[in-house]
This record gives sequence, structure tokens and C-alpha cells, in this order.
Amino acid sequence: MYGVMRARAGMWVRRVRRTGAARRDAGMVTSEYAMGLIAAVGFAGLLLKVLTSGEVQTALQGIVERALNG
Repeated sequence: MYGVMRARAGMWVRRVRRTGAARRDAGMVTSEYAMGLIAAVGFAGLLLKVLTSGEVQTALQGIVERALNG
């Protein structure tokens, strides 16, 4: 059993080395995380602004009332 697992791991390592996948996809750096976080906070702020607007609150309230009464 251990020999089979070791052989499969060896095949995977050889394939990664041959294709260069390990070097090509090293992950995000800190600046990319920061930009993603800023974008997420901006989107959350926009979503909060939309959901707290009077028209959307009225529509949501109507949906909830219909669901509770229907």
C-alpha cells in the first residue's frame, strides 16, 4: 500500500516539475490581498447603501408581509 502511494506521489512530482506548474502559480502576494479587500469593502458599502434606501426597504417590507400573510 505504501509503495503504491509513494509511486503516485512520485508521478505527481515529476509531472509538476515537467510542466512548471509549481512556479507558474505561486499564489497571491500581500498587495493583491489588499486590493481584493478594498474591493470587497467597497462593494459591501455600495450594497449597504442600496439596501438601506427607502425604495428597497419598502419593497423588502412588502415581500416579507406577503410571505407572512400568504
